[in-house]
Amino acid sequence: MKICVFCSANQQIDPDFFTMTEELGRWAANNGHTIVYGGVNCGLMECVAKATKEAGGRTIGVIPMIVEKNGRMSDYVDVEIPVENLSDRKQLMMDQSDVFIALPGGLGTLDEVFTVVASATIGYHSKTVILYNLKGFWESLILMLEDLKSKGVIRGDWRQYIKTADSIEEISRLL
Repeated sequence: MKICVFCSANQQIDPDFFTMTEELGRWAANNGHTIVYGGVNCGLMECVAKATKEAGGRTIGVIPMIVEKNGRMSDYVDVEIPVENLSDRKQLMMDQSDVFIALPGGLGTLDEVFTVVASATIGYHSKTVILYNLKGFWESLILMLEDLKSKGVIRGDWRQYIKTADSIEEISRLL
């Protein structure tokens, strides 16, 4: 299975997120999954790729040319897919992946999550996004989604497209 991981490229975040991300990378490799990710050489992106590679797994980096030009491409990319911009990156990540896992991240991660989910809601695909709720990271987003649902602006149940998991065991059951 190809698992796309959306996550932060920042270093200055909770150290526990790095430990838990390493566990995810090792788990993916040990279970024969390929990691698709943004290909950047810092933050949780570098962490998941390094852990995957060190456990014998495979990675696919979908990398905007500006990232490569600025010397921020990871050394842990097995297959490099260069793209012009972030829109192309998101589309290729959707095309390349079977499922999506969102680790802690900021605006880029939110953009990626909601691009995938919005595409699913109108029928472009039926792929799932899993919010990996490390240390409750996604709780405020979950509350916001529930609030939007209660206000009637989300058709149906958002949990049809977005699942939540608090552990790798829960992720494994969702796949």
